[in-house]
Amino acid sequence: MNNKIKLYSYYRSSCSYRIRIALYLKKIPFEYIPVHLTKSGGEQNSEEYKKLNPEAQVPCLIHNNQVLTQSMAILQYLDDIYPSPSLFPKDKKAQIISLCEIINSGIQPLQNLKVLKYLKTSYSGRQKEITQWLSFWIQNGLSSVEKKARENKCSPFAIGNSITAAELFIIPQIYNARRFNVNMNNFPKLLEIEELCKHLHPFKKAHPDQQPDSPWQSRKNQ
Repeated sequence: MNNKIKLYSYYRSSCSYRIRIALYLKKIPFEYIPVHLTKSGGEQNSEEYKKLNPEAQVPCLIHNNQVLTQSMAILQYLDDIYPSPSLFPKDKKAQIISLCEIINSGIQPLQNLKVLKYLKTSYSGRQKEITQWLSFWIQNGLSSVEKKARENKCSPFAIGNSITAAELFIIPQIYNARRFNVNMNNFPKLLEIEELCKHLHPFKKAHPDQQPDSPWQSRKNQ
């Protein structure tokens, strides 16, 4: 039985970013295997990778000879096999998943690389127009996340007094929001959460700029 965890990841993928935070938060050793989503037509589209993951997406996590895809499923799997610290505390599990799914189902599919490429090729979308379209939907979704997080008035984090899966979705989404010129000043609670998280080791280690396949790391090592 192969117990070593392997993570197929792309440095800028927000879904992969979530998994990296979880692995560092739970102090789980893993092997990082980069899959470049734009190089050579997208390495995720290679026959070799699609044999492993027919969805041709990242993240993809391998453990005990199991192939696991989709970030929500992977996070719940990691929480089952490494329960501490818990990403989905039982007393708040439904509330946490509800907030996560605003991002996972309501925002993420719209900012997916395949969707953006389709808009560009099938509808002759200019990059400026695509960015404006996407920015609108990201802001729409983050407004709901902000509202839910504010409901927990006495909590420094989104739900409760400790990090949960909610932060693992929020922080990568803030990173992507800035990529698409979203004005984050409209979301003060989320900025407070970001300020708390950005100084913590798991979030610093998981940041896109710190990944071996990031252009920043390549320039640094030259």
